[in-house]
Amino acid sequence: MKTEHSQVVIGLLFALTFGSYAIADDRFEEEPINYHDAPADNPIADLQQRIKEGAVKLDFDETFGYLASVLEHLNISLESQVLVFSKTSFQHRYISPETPRAVYFNDDVYIGSVPSGDVIEFSAADPNLGTVFYTLPQYKVDRPEFVRQGHNCLQCHASTLTRGVPGHLVRSVYTDEEGFPILKVGSHLTTQDSPFKERWGGWYVTGMHGAARHLGNVIATETQRAANIDMEAGANQTTLDARVDPDQYLTAHSDIVALMILEHQTGMHNLLTRADFETRMAMHRQAVTDKIFERDPDKLSESTERIIANIGDKLIAYMLYVNEIELEDPVKGTSGFAEMFSKRGPTDNQGRSLREFDLDSRMFKYPLSFLIYSPQFDGLPDPMKEYVYKRLWDILTAVIDTDEYLHLTNAKSRAIREILIETKPGLPAYWKMGAGI
Repeated sequence: MKTEHSQVVIGLLFALTFGSYAIADDRFEEEPINYHDAPADNPIADLQQRIKEGAVKLDFDETFGYLASVLEHLNISLESQVLVFSKTSFQHRYISPETPRAVYFNDDVYIGSVPSGDVIEFSAADPNLGTVFYTLPQYKVDRPEFVRQGHNCLQCHASTLTRGVPGHLVRSVYTDEEGFPILKVGSHLTTQDSPFKERWGGWYVTGMHGAARHLGNVIATETQRAANIDMEAGANQTTLDARVDPDQYLTAHSDIVALMILEHQTGMHNLLTRADFETRMAMHRQAVTDKIFERDPDKLSESTERIIANIGDKLIAYMLYVNEIELEDPVKGTSGFAEMFSKRGPTDNQGRSLREFDLDSRMFKYPLSFLIYSPQFDGLPDPMKEYVYKRLWDILTAVIDTDEYLHLTNAKSRAIREILIETKPGLPAYWKMGAGI
């Protein structure tokens, strides 16, 4: 057995290993971002204000603390639950293959909860600040208070792995029998582009996925220079009863479809933050030089335009699932997450939605990210949003026609345009004019 001292040491080694990707760039702590000083504007900040005013009261449960009540008030479904058993959270001492950390999420908020943990962990997508981190102590008080976190979280959550901004991080690691990552064999950053064979090390996965194999559900065996893992033993599992006590969790699932959505939207949130920060900082720099040289402040400089185009193109490619892996076989979850998620809409007059799953060969039937409806997308600076809308229109009408977008057939492109025109407020007028509306 590893002692508590060795747990701390290994925890520090993990932080140092993945913290080596951390950036020393403090640009977002200054004007115009002011990450640590600017007020937050996200669902956690809003819930805290309602608690303070007495409009909301969180209920405390002896088993789950404030977890169930918080999920209800934030409109986060139990079906979103996924379980991670690697000791890759700051509450690592409570995490093991028998007591994994539960993660719940919706479009804007992620929640981490560990049995017997001291706090519930939160990260929220904020239109002005990117990702903001909070904890909520797990003891009963009259008015619970979310504590906004800073540098402790940013050691790992503001790095090259999060696009250089305060962001979200999904990792796949080789995990030993106690949940410790086997650091010498490395790990995988997981996004929608990751092949299944690199995904979900240290996670539980419930669902069917055919011939594809992944790293989830199993313990790695450490050798002198490597870590061996039996992917066959973890494949196509529909229950965790032999691995986890279901009474310690709100549901008995770690749904494969929920995991896939988690990976898509964490990457999307990070790109939205990068697009927001880079545009605002470029415009701030330009405003300073425009004033010095008495230039027209309403005209973007070539430098600012290049920055917008560079990050804008990366954002658009991800929104359109350009490098998304093709599924070997159909995927089906166990918790009902897919059904719940797809019903959330919005839908057009034909009942079509960007949340409509494919899950036979790709994630979605209409491949454009549903986070185009998010407050974070709507909060993008106007020059960036205008660039994205124009570029999307050109791609979806084949004005831009490259090999990157071969997955966008004429029928799919037309359907995406029609869905957006009916369901997305704030589209530029040329979208409707171009569609003859």
